[in-house]
Amino acid sequence: MSSSTETDYKFEGWAGLTADACKGEMSFQSFEPKKWDEDDVDVRIQYCGICGSDVSALSGEWGPVDKVAPQICGHEIVGEVVKVGKAVENDLKVGDIVGIGAQSDSCRECESCKNGEENFCTKQTITFNAPYNRGSAASAGSVSRGGFAKYWRGPSRFAISVPSTMDPASAAPLFCGGVTVFSPLSEYGAGTTAKNVGVIGIGGLGHFAVQFASKMGAEVTAISRGENKKEDAIKLGATKYIATGGDVKRGIEGHQRSLDLIICTINPEELPIHDYLPLLRPHGYFILVGVVPKPLAIPAFSLILANIKVGGSNIGSPAIIRKMLDFAAAHDIGTKKSPSKYIQKYNMNDINKALPDFRDGKPRFRFVLVNTDNGGKL
Repeated sequence: MSSSTETDYKFEGWAGLTADACKGEMSFQSFEPKKWDEDDVDVRIQYCGICGSDVSALSGEWGPVDKVAPQICGHEIVGEVVKVGKAVENDLKVGDIVGIGAQSDSCRECESCKNGEENFCTKQTITFNAPYNRGSAASAGSVSRGGFAKYWRGPSRFAISVPSTMDPASAAPLFCGGVTVFSPLSEYGAGTTAKNVGVIGIGGLGHFAVQFASKMGAEVTAISRGENKKEDAIKLGATKYIATGGDVKRGIEGHQRSLDLIICTINPEELPIHDYLPLLRPHGYFILVGVVPKPLAIPAFSLILANIKVGGSNIGSPAIIRKMLDFAAAHDIGTKKSPSKYIQKYNMNDINKALPDFRDGKPRFRFVLVNTDNGGKL
C-alpha cells in the first residue's frame, strides 16, 4: 500500500466516554488516528490484551474520562502491517506481524533515547490518550489511540516484529505485562548473580515473572496470600511457594535470607514492604513493578544492616522488547508449539463483557481481545 494519507479502511474502535465505560458502557465509533508521518506504519489489529492500566484509565482513576474522551485504550497490540511510510524503521514491510506495547513514541534526542532507553524519555508518548510530541507540524499534538480498535497507526520504531514461531495471541500480553517483569529480571541478573528469585503476586504480571526467571536459570519462590495459586506456580516453574496469609511476618518464617532478588507485582493500597525485606540476602534487591498508591514505609536499618536496595522498573525499551521476544521464542514461552494456557480470549465485540469480568478479578491470568474479522483466532 502507498504512503498516501488516504486508506481503504476505517479507524474504528471501542471508546470510553464516561467513567462507566468499564461497567459495560464502551461505545463503538470512528476516531481520528495520528496524522501520518513517513516513519509511521498502519497495523490491522488482530489481538489486544487487557491490562490494569486500561481499566484504570477507563474507570477515571487517572482523571475524568470525559475530559479526554473518546478514550481508545489498549496497549498490548499484535497485528499485521498494512501500510508503511517512506522512512519506515525496523525494516518493516506490509504483511509483517508486529506488536506495540505501552509506549508508542519518544523524543529521539535526549540522553535516554540516544542510549536506547526510550522508556525513560521524559517526552515519551504512551500508547493511548497522550499527545505526540515529535514528528511533522501536522502530527505533533495528535492524540495516541490504542488497540481496542480495528487499526493502529504510529511510529514504526515502536512496532516490534513478532518472531514467526510465536503464537500471536500469546505474544500480545508480553508487550506490556511480559516486558514489565522481563526487564528487571534481566537487569538484576536473574539466574546469574541472582540465583534465587522471589515473585510476590502470581497474577497477570507474576505468572510471567515466574516463567521468565525459571527459564533464566533461577530457583524461583512464588509468594502469594493463599494456597490457591500454588499448583499454577509450580507448573510455571516455581520450586518453592510461600503462602503468607494475613500475616507476612509469620508467613515468611523459615525463609529469611533465602532470596537475592524479589520482583513485587502486587498493588495493594498499602504495602508492608518491611515485612518482606527479611527474605533478602545481603546485597539483595527488592524491585517494584506494581503501583502501590500509599508511600512506602521502610525503617532505615532494614536497608542498612544487609545493604538492601529498593527500586522500581518501568516497562522496557524497543531493544528490551526484542530481547524478551527472542528469549520467549527460544524457551517455548507462548510459542505456536506451546501457546499460553494462561490467556482467556474474548471476541473484541464482546468487550462490554470482558471489561466487567476483568474488574471482577476473573483473569487467570490475562485477557486477550480478538478481532476475528481481521484474522484473529478465538
